[in-house]
Order: sequence, then C-alpha cells, then structure tokens
Amino acid sequence: MKNLFLSESCKETQLHPLNPHSWLQVERGKLSKSSFHSPSSIESLIKVPEPPILPFFKPINYVEVLAQIHEELESCPPFERSSLYLLQFQVFKGLGEVNLLRRSLRSAWLKANSVHEKLVFGAWLKYEKRREEPISDLLSSCGKCTQEFKLVDIVSQLPADQHLNSPEVVQVTGTHSDTVFFQIGEEKIACDKQKMAALSAPFHAMLNGYFMESNQEVIDFSNNGITPVSMRMITEFSRTGCLEGITSCVLLEILIFSNTFCCERLKDVCDRKLASLVSSRQDAIDLMEYALEESSPLLASSCLQVFLRELPDCLNDDRVVKIFSDADQRKRLIMVGAASFSLYCLLSEVAMNQDPRSDITASFLERLVESVVTNRQRQLAFHQLGCVRLLRGEYDKAEQFFEAAFSEGHIYSVAGLARLSSIKGYKLLSYDKLSSVISSYSPLGWMYQERSLYCEGDKRLEELNKATELNPTLNYPYMYRAAFFMRKQNVQAALAEINRILGFKLALECLELRFCFYLALENYQAALCDVQAILTLSPEYRMFEGRVAASQLHTLVREHVENWTTADCWLQLYDRWSSVDDIGSLSVIYQMLESGATKDVLYFRQSLLLLRLNCSDAAMRSLQLARQHASSEHERLVYEGWILYDAGHYEEGLRKAEESINLKRSFEALFLKAYALADSGLDPSCSSTVISLLQDALKCPSDRLRKGQALNNLGSVYVDCGELDLAADCYINALKICHTRAHQGLARVHLLRNDRNAAYGEMTKLIEKAKNNASAYEKRSEYCDRELRKADLDMVTQLDPLRIYPYRYRAAVLMDSHKEKEAIAELSRAIAVKADLHLLHLRAAFHEHIGDVLGALRDCRAALSVDPNHQEMLELHSRVNSHEP
Repeated sequence: MKNLFLSESCKETQLHPLNPHSWLQVERGKLSKSSFHSPSSIESLIKVPEPPILPFFKPINYVEVLAQIHEELESCPPFERSSLYLLQFQVFKGLGEVNLLRRSLRSAWLKANSVHEKLVFGAWLKYEKRREEPISDLLSSCGKCTQEFKLVDIVSQLPADQHLNSPEVVQVTGTHSDTVFFQIGEEKIACDKQKMAALSAPFHAMLNGYFMESNQEVIDFSNNGITPVSMRMITEFSRTGCLEGITSCVLLEILIFSNTFCCERLKDVCDRKLASLVSSRQDAIDLMEYALEESSPLLASSCLQVFLRELPDCLNDDRVVKIFSDADQRKRLIMVGAASFSLYCLLSEVAMNQDPRSDITASFLERLVESVVTNRQRQLAFHQLGCVRLLRGEYDKAEQFFEAAFSEGHIYSVAGLARLSSIKGYKLLSYDKLSSVISSYSPLGWMYQERSLYCEGDKRLEELNKATELNPTLNYPYMYRAAFFMRKQNVQAALAEINRILGFKLALECLELRFCFYLALENYQAALCDVQAILTLSPEYRMFEGRVAASQLHTLVREHVENWTTADCWLQLYDRWSSVDDIGSLSVIYQMLESGATKDVLYFRQSLLLLRLNCSDAAMRSLQLARQHASSEHERLVYEGWILYDAGHYEEGLRKAEESINLKRSFEALFLKAYALADSGLDPSCSSTVISLLQDALKCPSDRLRKGQALNNLGSVYVDCGELDLAADCYINALKICHTRAHQGLARVHLLRNDRNAAYGEMTKLIEKAKNNASAYEKRSEYCDRELRKADLDMVTQLDPLRIYPYRYRAAVLMDSHKEKEAIAELSRAIAVKADLHLLHLRAAFHEHIGDVLGALRDCRAALSVDPNHQEMLELHSRVNSHEP
C-alpha cells in the first residue's frame, strides 16, 4: 500500500497540499505489509515538527516571581494592583494553569482602579468565558449573568471635575452692552455677553479684553464651523448650563466648537451626552474618531466598551482594527487612560488566537511594546513580538525583539535567538547559546529540549531524556523518541513511548502521531480509535501541519474497518469502560453517534469521559449537545443541571434536578440530585437523603454503566456512615456488572476492617484490569509496607508525573531520614513544572525547619499567589515573616 505515505518527492515540498484519498482508496488485504515498513515511507508520514516557541512569559524561577508579586501586592498603592494581577495571570498562563490564570484575571478586574481597567478586564473575563455563550440563556434564566457581562455606566464612573460643575462668575465693569450678536451667514444669534465670556478664557479675552470684538455688537462667526442651530444651543447653555433635546450631529458640532474655544464645561456636557448615545458598533466607529480628535475621554471609553464587548468578532472589522492599530500615545491615553498595556495585552491575545501570523497581530503587539512601563512588561511584549515576527519569517526583526527580551531578563527568549541562528546556518552558535544559558542558570527542561535541536543521533536522545527528566510534561521529547524508534522499526518501543505521555496528558499532536503509527502498521481499527478521539476533542482539528482535516482522514480510514452493529457497539463500550480505557470508550461513543443512536444519552456519556480525562471544555460542549438533543423535558432539565453544576453553579444545578424529578423520577435526575448533595459536603445529615436517592435511582431503568457508578457512589456513602457490610455489598454488585473502579471502594472497606492484605489484593486486581492505572498504584501504596509503597509511588510518577502525592511522600521520608537537601530537591522536581499549593506549603515548612527563612518566605508568598485564602498557609507565612531578618 505504497501510496498511503507521502513519497520522497513530497517530503521536499512540505507545503504542497496532501491528497489523502490516494492513500486509502484501496481494497483491504490486497497489498503486502512490507511496503509499510520502508524507512522512506515511514519517514514521510511520521515527521515530528520542531516544538513551537511559546509566546508566553516564562521566567527562569516562576516561584520567585510569584513571591515578588505577592510581596508587592501587600504594599503597593491601589492603582498598581490590577497590573500586578495581570502579571500573575501571565505567569500562570506560561505554566498552563488555566484555573489559576482565570482567578488572577478576576482579581485584576475586582481590583481595577479605573473605569478603563474595569472595561478591559471585564471584557477579558467575558472572552475567557466565551465557551459558555451557547448556554447564556440557561445562565440568564438562573440569574447567573455575572457583572462583567453588564455594560458599565461610564458617565457615572467618570464624574466631572468639580471646577466644571458650575459656571464661572465673572465681574465686569464698564458701559459695554450686555448683549452681543454672533452672526453666522445671514442669521444673528443674540447672547448674554458676560455669560458667553464665562464659558472659557478665549471667550473672556475676546469679549472683555483688548480684541476688537470686545467693542463690537455683532461678531462674525461664519468661518468657525458652527451652524446657527448649534450656536443657539451654546447660547442657551451659557444661560442655563444645560443642553437638552438635541441630536447627536448638533452635539458633535458643539463638541468640536467647545474644544476649539476651550469651553471645558460645555465640552464635558457634550462628551457625557454623546457617550450615553453609543449603543452599536457602527455608533462606536463613527464617534471614536471625533472622541480621539477632540480629546473626549468619556466618548472614547464608551466606544471602546462596545468594541471590547464584541471580541473577537469586532477584529474582523477593518475599521475597528484601524482604530486600535493607528492609536498613538496621545490617542491611547484618551481612549484607555493608563490601561494601555492591559488593553493591548488583551487585543494581542485575541489576535494571536485567531491568526498569530496576521498583520493585525503584529500591529497590536507593536502598540503593546509602545505601552510598556515596567521591566517585566518589556520582557513579555518583546518576546511575544519576537515570536510573531519569527512566524512571519521576518527574521531580522524577530532577532531584534528576542535580543531585547533577553537583555531585559527573559531568558526563555534565547530559544528564539537559537532558532534564528540555526535558520541563518549557524547551528553551532545555536548550541552554544543554549549551553551558555544551561551553565548560567538552574537548568530547566525546555533548555535541553531546545539544545537537542542542534544535536544529532545519540547526543540528541541524551538531551531529550534530560529534558523529560526535568520536565516530563513536554510533548516533543516523547514524540521525537517515538518517531525515532518507529524509523528503526522498533514498533513496540515507539508505541510504548507515545503511550507514556498519552497515559497522563491527552495531547492532540501525540494522538495524531500515534494515529500515523497505526496507519503504518495497517492497524486501522486502532487508527480509527485515535482519529475519533481527536474529533471528539476538537471537531475542526487539522492534521499533518494543518493540511488535512481530521474528519477527512476519519472518513477514509473508516472504509477499512468493519461496521459494528448497535449491539456490537454496546459490548465494545462495556468492555472499554470496564477496562478504564477512556480513549477507547470515546471512540466507541463517537461511532455510535454516527449510527444515529439516541444522541442525548451518548453525548452525556461522552461528557463524563471527557471530565475524567480533564478535558473540561470538550465535556461542556458535549453536555450542551446532550441538552440540544434531549428527547424529553425531564431529560433536558437533567442535562441543564449538570451544565450548571459543572460550571460551578451548584444550587442551580440541584434545583434543575428537583424540577426533573417533579416531572419524572428518572435514574439520571435522582443520581444528579444525590451527587450534588453528596459532593457539597455541607450537611452531614444529608447522607440518609443521598442513600435514599441512590436506592431509588437504582430501581429506575438505566444501563449497567450508570448503575455501576450509582452502586459505587452508594458504597462510598455507606463507608462514610460506617455501614461497611452494606458498602461491601454495593461494591461487589458493582463489580458484577463490570464497574472496575469498585475495586478501590472494596479495598477501602477491607482496610477499615483491618485487613490490609485483602485491600492490597483488591487494588492489585484493579491494576491488572485498568488500562490507565496511575491512581490505582497510588491508592494501593496506602495498603503496603514502606518498600512496596515506594515502588508503587515510583510507578505512579512514571505513569503520571503530574500526580503530586508521590513527591510529597518521598520528600517526607527523606526528611524523616534527615536528608533535608534531598527532600527539598524532590519537591523542587515537581514544583518546577506544577504550581501546586501543597508542594509549596511542604517545601516552605522544610525551609523553615532548616532555618532558611528567605526560602520559606519565598515559598509561602508563592503559595499564597496560588491560594490567597489558605488558612494554614497564611499562618505559616505569618510565622516565617516574623523571623525575617
């Protein structure tokens, strides 16, 4: 099947579009497998692209930066707090900590010291929550439209200066007439001379000074760009201090006039009235030019609010983009005050998410660079612009900005400089740049990953192994090693390597690589499984460097796999679910959805799997689809309850469950209510209610998958109530219907009965059955002696290096053995890649124990950046802080 792969000639023109139809339009079994294993064919299919240089703020020691931010937040004036929270947001973004970065963004919004910051951070929060827009009607019906989605009353938020609130009182003596006429064309408008003089210093000088107009009763104003209608309004304002019942066109005339003649009070009234009239994007576009030209901050802010509320859609409007791109320092000050850096951070992020190579992205980042104030802001702005220039192939400019970021202290930018040196043919120089950084700073995984790009053969593998040792979450080392083994035709090693990372991190690019491996092996069933998982996670995903839609490959591979009947699919789903093969389960559900089966139930099952795989956004999308396809009102209410519950609105989710139960006592409605009550943990007395709900749910029709989960949950409640026999019965019944995770509950029952051996044996059964079993090893470690526990926890770290308990346990054992340095090093291994409160807390305690007050204080402050309200952390921080020299 030679044309499954790209030919060698195609390798040389990698940007040419692929024609996947030619790969797979063959009959099964007609071609020899030998063609698949030719090195040239495999090489062309499993090309692993170089890892991207991420446009994030990535300090060498993020703990130190978080500690500094926390320290500054404790002592800085209020107007600096939001910018510090924005920096904290950027640190967490570089670490990939989604929940933490969103909390920092909310803190920036809450601590906003100006209406401009409120607008920017409110819009940013709305942008971050854009995935909730399909359920905005549901949130609104529950009264959950959060404040950041509401319009800010800019006019009330920016009160007028006190000296503008009332007309100036001007005492004038003399025999001059009290009335003066302003002639515009053929019309004469009578004015009270002294009240007109009170409008501004220029009018006062004109009417009461040494200008010839001071002696004229008729002053020609025909050439001052004002119409008679507007002049009459100005005259009326000079007498009453009010502008009422006039159109926006007249207001604009008066605004321009008042700015020309320095009538500040009049200008402020025009500014406010115009600001209150902005209601659409077209209004904002039409009026922003006037606002910036006439220095009208209220009007400009009102227009800005409209643009920001419509992100990202408004960036598809060239007129809006031009306003943001052309704004110089003066215009930015009028439009967004002192929040220029925050604004362009937001705009740049939105633009990069849409197209990092676009002119719009580059333009916004240029404005970001112009808006920087602090050293850290410069590091971020220069680095991001360097990344975009590199992507655009503008190598000289990219080098300039990477150099600037590096010189400001952003060491990660050396990766960009090394890539540029390599592009220019100086590969040895690239290697030397990385070597210099590695020798000058505490080495991090990305440093070795980058240096590996400038090595060959075994040396490259050594570098990548070191990168994985320092940061086991980096995708590229696993992918490169897997591809290397595949080229050597060591299939088992290749699959084992890519499965290592997929065991704890469901990365699309790693799934794609494994899909290619299975294609090369003609294992179409496994290949289909992976592409279906990819499409579940990202329906629009494109493979082979974006050249082929995953859906297209799915169609082609599907032709080479036998169709399953509905019964076959359910059997396959039970098998995969019971073996805790979550990716396999996703694949089966995808196939069942294609067959036209009851979609709402399947989408709901899909959401449960995605939550288990930590894919919360995809899970929410599946729940929304379940809601859309609900076949009855009571089912729709259940799905809405789960949507609200998963979005953090627990009480509202519980109410939806109760509404559904009132319509029909279904399994899912009763299960949802029981789950919500049990998970809240607020009232221990609710255990009896939860038990009753789960017992009633088990009497309702449902499939074995859900009933197994209900039995497992019921067993957990019985254990909490001390009813061990009843709990054991639940777990045993769950195991009878292949709910494999019930082994863990039964092990807990054995432990509470003081039978550790039985508990250990139960967890061993789970390990033997489960495909993804890091958690099973971790749990089994609680039921064995010290040596076996260490072995199990070492296996946990090997299977899932992001699980923190093994690091904490090993560190505690080392500390008990008076190996303080080794204990701190063990914690530091994990802290280097995961900002975890418990790890930082323990390391702070270790530092305090050995008398390292500064180290303890640093970790305390960093931990409080992760959770500012953690009581134990606050107490430790207070204690350590009192000992600071």
